Amino acid sequence: MKWRVHPPDVLPAFVAEMDFDLAEPIVAAATSAIAAGDCGYGLTGQLGEAYAAFAAGRQGWSPDPSMIFAIPDVMTGVAEFVQAATPPGAAIVINPPVYPPFFDRLRLAGRRIVEVPLSRAGDGRYDLDPEALGQALAGDGVHAYLLCNPHNPAGRVWSRQQLTTVADICLRRDVVLLVDEIHAPLVLPGAHHVPFGSLDHEMATRSVTFTSASKAWNIPGLKCAVAVAGSAGHAALLSERWDALLPGQIGVLAAVAAFTESLPWLDALLGQLDENRSLLSGLLAEHLPGVRYLPPEASFLAWLDCRALGLGDDPAKAFLDRGRVALSPGPDFGAQGLGFARLNMGTSPELMAEAVRRMAAALLQGGQHGNLAGDRRFGRPPCARPARLVRLGPGLGLSARLPRRVQIHVRLHGSARLRRPQAGRGRLHDGGGGGRRRRAR
Repeated sequence: MKWRVHPPDVLPAFVAEMDFDLAEPIVAAATSAIAAGDCGYGLTGQLGEAYAAFAAGRQGWSPDPSMIFAIPDVMTGVAEFVQAATPPGAAIVINPPVYPPFFDRLRLAGRRIVEVPLSRAGDGRYDLDPEALGQALAGDGVHAYLLCNPHNPAGRVWSRQQLTTVADICLRRDVVLLVDEIHAPLVLPGAHHVPFGSLDHEMATRSVTFTSASKAWNIPGLKCAVAVAGSAGHAALLSERWDALLPGQIGVLAAVAAFTESLPWLDALLGQLDENRSLLSGLLAEHLPGVRYLPPEASFLAWLDCRALGLGDDPAKAFLDRGRVALSPGPDFGAQGLGFARLNMGTSPELMAEAVRRMAAALLQGGQHGNLAGDRRFGRPPCARPARLVRLGPGLGLSARLPRRVQIHVRLHGSARLRRPQAGRGRLHDGGGGGRRRRAR
């Protein structure tokens, strides 16, 4: 989707897809299945054991493989479980700004949304608001709480103490807890993910955890995620909805390969993302000092406070119209996203730098800073998909062929401002373009 939604002159930095080659074990698993004609409906198969081993080794959690279910994607699992476990019209609490499908899918499931916004400190750091959460969960008709950890788009990884506080409140209010942990494999250096199911708390048995290999290993189109039931009763509800929760068989095989054989690739990715989040701080300081940004503790999504730029409630629209760079619109994440935009950092340093320069160009073109056409520091070259994607792995180095848009930018503006990836984070792979879509994913 990422490189096919917008016209070819637009640099995409919106939807949560990364510009990295797939891990070789995933490619091998998928191509072997296709060659063998193994493209039918998916079953959990070895996925329960594979995910349990990954969680034990990486997160200190040892879920029972028999309580692990393969599902097509996290939000389908959430929506189906909500319909099974709560009455029609029930209220579900969420914490905006938050992943847009939290709003869409729950409403489509016939449930009512109760918003408990994250609190935000003066430095831009987000936190849960336990007092407001407790009040909301005590409200009439509230049956469940959907928690996002790590949080999208705030990038926060909630601590053990915060999760224990949440558990205490949920137990006291007698609600079901659903936890979206899809970004958990992408926790970056300096942060530590605590799976909710690992807590020594009664609420662990009254919760369901949803996660996937899709974000961390860049395989969302293969349609496989994981639901971990906290109790036999919850497992029964998931089993009853098996026909609505069938995953793709290739997705199951790819997820098993991700969790068992693709950890070196994941480590290389985390190193690149750690570098990218720091690089973005410098790029914004140089080109867009009015944007406030705190590097995320997990994943590859940067939440940018653009309110000081004077671009209105939806700065992503201005960046797209004037700079030809596509970010996720902040208002899609709730009213708390007015004046914000989300930037995808899951790409090469060169393309991330180009995205920031296009954002800055949009600001120059928009008013008091002058006319873009008269400022030779900024260009807007054609933007076909990169000739190559960034390939992760030891000893690969940077391909001699940079993406075409970067070649053009270097030719027009010189290479002094381009930072090349470190050795071992190299090569670049093909794609296409066209179309348009609004919603963030």
